[in-house]
Formats: sequence, structure tokens, C-alpha cells
Amino acid sequence: MVNCCGLVSEKNKPVPLKSISVELQVRDHVASVSSRLQYVNEEEQPLEAVFVFPLPAEAAVCHFSAKIGEQEIVAEVQDKQSARDQYDDAVSSGQQAFLLEESEESSDVFKLSVGCLSPGQKASITIAYIIELSVQADDALRFCLPAVLNPRYKPAAPAAGVPEVSSASVIPYTLSLSVEVRSSDRISRLESSCPLAPLQFLDAQHTHATVNLSPGHCFDKDVELFLYYENSHQPSAVVEAGVSAAQSGSLMGDPALMISLYPEFPADVMSSLASEGEFIFVVDRSGSMDCKMHHGNDAQMRIESARDTLLLLLKSLPMGCYFNIYGFGSHFESFFPQSVVYNEDTMDDALKRVKSMKADMGGTEILQPLKHIYSQPCYPDHPRQLFIFTDGEVWNTKEVLDLVKSQVYSHRCFSFGIGEGASTALITGMAREGSGHAQFITGTDRMQPKVMQSLKFALQPAVGEISLNWTVPEGVTVDMLSPPINALFQGQRALIYAQIKGQSSEKTEGAVTLKYRLKDQPVTNELQFTLKPTEDTGLTIHRLAARSLIRSLEIEERTGGADAENIRRRTVELSIQAGVSSAHTAFIGVNKDSKQTVKGPLLQRRVPVPRMMAACYGAPMRMCAMAPPNLARNSARSRQMVPQMAFRSAMHKRTMAPQMAADSAMRCDAGLYIMGIECDSASYEEEAEPQKDPLLELISLQKAAGCWELNASLAAAFGKTEVEVTNQKAAQVDGSVWATVLALIWLYAYKLDQQVEWQFVAMKAASWIRSQKPDGLSQCVCDGNVLLGCQVTEDTLGI
Repeated sequence: MVNCCGLVSEKNKPVPLKSISVELQVRDHVASVSSRLQYVNEEEQPLEAVFVFPLPAEAAVCHFSAKIGEQEIVAEVQDKQSARDQYDDAVSSGQQAFLLEESEESSDVFKLSVGCLSPGQKASITIAYIIELSVQADDALRFCLPAVLNPRYKPAAPAAGVPEVSSASVIPYTLSLSVEVRSSDRISRLESSCPLAPLQFLDAQHTHATVNLSPGHCFDKDVELFLYYENSHQPSAVVEAGVSAAQSGSLMGDPALMISLYPEFPADVMSSLASEGEFIFVVDRSGSMDCKMHHGNDAQMRIESARDTLLLLLKSLPMGCYFNIYGFGSHFESFFPQSVVYNEDTMDDALKRVKSMKADMGGTEILQPLKHIYSQPCYPDHPRQLFIFTDGEVWNTKEVLDLVKSQVYSHRCFSFGIGEGASTALITGMAREGSGHAQFITGTDRMQPKVMQSLKFALQPAVGEISLNWTVPEGVTVDMLSPPINALFQGQRALIYAQIKGQSSEKTEGAVTLKYRLKDQPVTNELQFTLKPTEDTGLTIHRLAARSLIRSLEIEERTGGADAENIRRRTVELSIQAGVSSAHTAFIGVNKDSKQTVKGPLLQRRVPVPRMMAACYGAPMRMCAMAPPNLARNSARSRQMVPQMAFRSAMHKRTMAPQMAADSAMRCDAGLYIMGIECDSASYEEEAEPQKDPLLELISLQKAAGCWELNASLAAAFGKTEVEVTNQKAAQVDGSVWATVLALIWLYAYKLDQQVEWQFVAMKAASWIRSQKPDGLSQCVCDGNVLLGCQVTEDTLGI
């Protein structure tokens, strides 16, 4: 039986959530988000509304309150089990209560319970969180307001005798979003995946601006914002005063420091890419990879885009490295028993298998292939680079992250979330714990440019011997709150949190020095900061620092053995002290001043969230329902049942075939039969073969060493006949040299806007040409320009 995260109600009953309004405030690299959710009980009986929704994995939830009429209830952070018991007791006695808790299995899913709304009663819920903004390859800062909650695949999910009901086909609530940006740097522009009103600058320096989401936006997809500053690489340091009432020496009582480092590495060093390495590509082949990349008419299937990306990756690898490709679903398989040397034969073998890859492997079980990969011995002087592609959600996210972290010194992990709703906890977590880089491919984004950007990171010379040294006056010490920096990449920013202890009566300045070694070159960056806070930042830095420390403690607890209980206690204490969420705490608010208790049976309504799986297959879905519990229910039993439905499985991704469409029972990814999902078989009609990309056609013809052969296929890629191409070649020029020069000219002349995708292909080609030391190369380039109708210089080609 499907355990789903959707509308749980009788047919045609109104949904209690009416609207969501969000206020976003950005200060440099940090965002504060306040979401207000409006609930109305339009039914004739008392109601409990349950809303399971995604938040960014790194968000620090720091405020939760409810307003009913003129009565405002501000929730407080408590131990999770204590908060659950208090909520159950309040609801069972007819009191209004509100509970907000993080999923025990994934840090990017939260559940909100609004208990005991009387008929006709309204409730306004406010949830606030703060988050670091991630840096993109083009230096943009990315903020994502996730709307889509993808299924949490879990094998062998327990069945439950739950009646079936229909869900609304359209999410019946809307979103309003206002954005305010304040920066120490000049704001260049702000872009979005959704329609925005014009950006309004509020000062002449363009450091303060506002913008709104266009009215009428239906919250049926993630909202992405991309913010560009003029001097994004400028380092910064901000010191924030502690809470005067907090104990001195505690995190909240002392000043907190946030250092932003965004180093630019020397161009001459970055231009020399490493040729060694072991590259392992791990590709999701579960049923949902047969979904489209976006809703446009020209959208590729996700598995098709993955195949094209693997082609580019395989053609871009340096000769002599090692590589392997894994596919995973409910089980996994690898192209080779272990990584093999990259050469013409192994590349051709891999490409043949890539062409036949399908989304036919069931569910999303990523833990076992990772364990198998990590069990393989590493090759000396060939650092392991792991590239993971997935669109799904796993039920054991934290276990996966622990495994990646345990191997941090043996590899780097580059992760890619495909499609809206991809788990931020999984994607960003794997990259963070694997000292790599995370990318999200959403909307009309092409997968290939983002993947090739990460390959560039992987091929960069390794940064080693990273250290931070603090220079502070006597009597002052600095305690690091962030985990050590294990990796630095061109185009990546590191935010470092620290606690400043003690005081100095003389000096008020400090400094931090970042040192590292890049390709045998020592590099030093120094940043000055004041020990006296200059502005009130609303404890943003303290709470982000607490969140960072809490995450480290949670990982240590899961892997720490005997000290687990003490670590858990420290986590709860820090969470309560800082007022931020954790895996072991929850926000609880009870309206103890209400003079009227709610009597009678309490209905439970689940609020629908956008589900990508229905859109993937273009088919109507039937959602499952929960039987209305009695008011005086068993607290332990009810608390068991709701998280199970909310978190553990939601609605399984499924692999569907036309002949299954009429069945009332369908196979899910795990091979289980899922009751109550109905599909329109017309959704599965064969689509016409898409037109092939000329760029990929040309790249597919390149040899592993970097050259092209002169043949009919290459001529066709240029729109020529083999005779035309051959006749233009000078007699003394080798056929492969001529073919490779033509390919380079064509790339620079006609595909310059996609250079990030073919840059390594071109570098290999240019290197191969130079190694041949051909005669008459300049004339060869001139002849090639004439044939292809171009004007590309020899210097441009790098030959």
C-alpha cells in the first residue's frame, strides 16, 4: 500500500491551508526567511491539519508561532519526545496546540501539526528560518524555496488498511513572496525561475533592493532566485554580539564571528589540469528517471539527459586515468568489476553500454552501491572522484551521509540533483561530507554544463595543507565551531563560524590567516576583523553557528559509539539554548489561555503538496487516506502512525508499463504492489525519436586520445560529403590531423556559447595535434576555414 504525503480527507472536503506568504531578507551571503501559513477550518467538526513540507537541508529553523484571533502563541524548543507528548495531551484534552518537527530520517522534511481548530476558526502559522546561500558556477548566490516534496523511497514499506480517497488535481493554495536584499557589495541583478516584478533599488549605490514574485503564482514548483554581486570574491568578516542575559562562556553569551572566504586561485595554476585520477560515475536508473527534465514540449527524459552527459564525460577524461560506471535502483550493477584504465577500447565498451541504459532498475537504493565502491581499493596517485546523479529521495539519508563522511579522506564526491524536489539533504550533504560540490538541475537547465563544471573542479590541482591561524590580543581566544576545511575549489565559498571568548582592554582588532598549498605553491590569504560588534544582526550568525555545530554533533552521535547519549544531550541543550531546530528537538506551542476546549470527534486532514510523480507520468493519481482518529486517542499509537505516513515513504516512485495501467494494483520501484494508483495508458505511447544534437554527434566521433578520423560520419556532422571534406585536404596533411583541425574549427565557430561543455574535448584535441608535430598546420587551418565558412585563428584553437 502506498504511504503518501498528500490530502487525507473525505471526497470533496475543503483543504484547510489557504495561502502561504513568504518574506525573504538577504544580507550578503545569508538569508532570513519568514513564512506565514493561513489555515481555515471550513468543516462542521473540529479539525487537526497536518502539513508535511520540504525546507532546505541547511536551514536553521529559529521561530514558530501561531495566531488565533488576537491570541498569539509563540512555540518553544523542547526535547522531541517531550514536545510530542505535550502536543498529544493538549489535543486529547481539547486544547489548541501546534507542533513543528524535523524528520528523523532527512533534515529537509518537516511536519507541522495544527491541533483542535474549531468549526469556522482561522489560524495563522509563522515559521522562520535562516540559511546560507549557495554559490553557483557563475558566481550567483542561489536561494531555493522548495515547494515539491518528492517521494521518499523505502523498500518493503509496511501495508496499512487505509481507505482510498481522491486528491485535488491542483494545489488549492497560492504563494506570495517579497524579497529584500542588503549588501556590502553592489548588487548586479536578480534572476528567478518564476516571474518577478521589476527589481527596485532603494539607494544610489545599488546595495539595497526589493523585488516581489508576480501575483497569482500557484505554488506548484520550486521557486529559485539567483543573486549576483559585482565583487563576489571579496572576503568578509562579521562579528555579532551575544545575548546579554545568556551565560558568559556559552555560545549565545559570547560574540560570534562569521568569516566568508571565496578565494581566487592563480590562473596559471588552474590552467594545468590533472591527468591522474579515478572517476566513478553513479547514475540513478530508477523508474522516475523516465520523467521529463521539465514541463516544456522539447524536454528530454532524465535518463536521456544522463546518457548524453555520460557521453560528454567519457570523451572528456584524460588518457591514463581510471574509470567505472554504476547504475542503481532497487539493486545496482557496474560496467566493470573494478575501475579500468581509460583508453580507446574501454571507452568504446563503456559507450556501447551507456547507449542501452534505461530507467529500469526499480527504486532508489544508493547505500549498497556506495558501500561496494568504497570497498574497492584505491589506485595510488589516482585520487578517487565520485560523481552521483539522482532525482530521487532515499529513506536513509543520514546513513548515506555518514558513509560518505567516513570515506572523506579517500575520495571527493560531486553530487547532482535532477529535477524539482530533489532532496537538498541528500545532494548537498553528500558533496559536503565528501569535500566536493553539489549542483541542482531544475527547470530548463541543461545537465551537461553543470556536470562539466564539476569535472573541472575534479581535474583541478588538489589543494593541500589547509590551515587557519588566528591573531588576537592577549586575553582573547577563538574557538572554531565549523568543521575543518578539507577541500577548496575555484568558484566555491567557505563560511567559517567561530566563538570569541574573553576580552582585551587594549586592542580591538583580530585577523585570520588562511594558508594552503596549491600545486607546490604556498598561498596565504589574510582577513582583518573587529572584536567589537558594529551592528545588530538579530542573532543570525549565532544561530547559523549553532546549526553548524548541531549538524556536526548529530553526525558524531551516529558514528560515536559509547558517547552517543552524551552527544545527544549536548545537542538538545545547544538546540534549546540557541532556539534552533535539530533532529532531537521540536517546536511546541499550546494555547493554555483558551477558556473553551474542543469537544467531539477530531478529524485529521492532510494538506497536499506538489508531487512530481503524477506530473512525470501525466496520469491522475488516487491518494490514500487516514481514518479519522478519536479525540481521546492513544497518544503513542497516533504519534507512531502519522510520522510513518509523513516521512518514511510518502508516495513511492513507480515504474509503470502500459499493460499495467488498468490494474488497480501496480508495481512500485521495489517490486511491491501498490494499491489505488490509476494511470491513463495513453501516457505511455511511444514518442518519436528526438532529433540528435549536432554537438553530441560530433563529440561521439572523437577518439579517446583526442583525435577524429576522416570518414563519412564526420563529414555528415559538418553537413558535408566525405568527398568534399577529403578533396579540400592538402596532400601532405595526415587525415586524422585534418579531421581534428576541422572539428576544432567547427566547435569554436558554431558552438562557442556551449564551450563549457566541450572545453576538455577541445583541450585533448589540441594536445593531440601538438604531439603530432604536423607540417603545414597554418595552411591546414586556412583550408578548414574555407571549407566550413569560418574565420577561426590558429591561436584560438590552441594548437
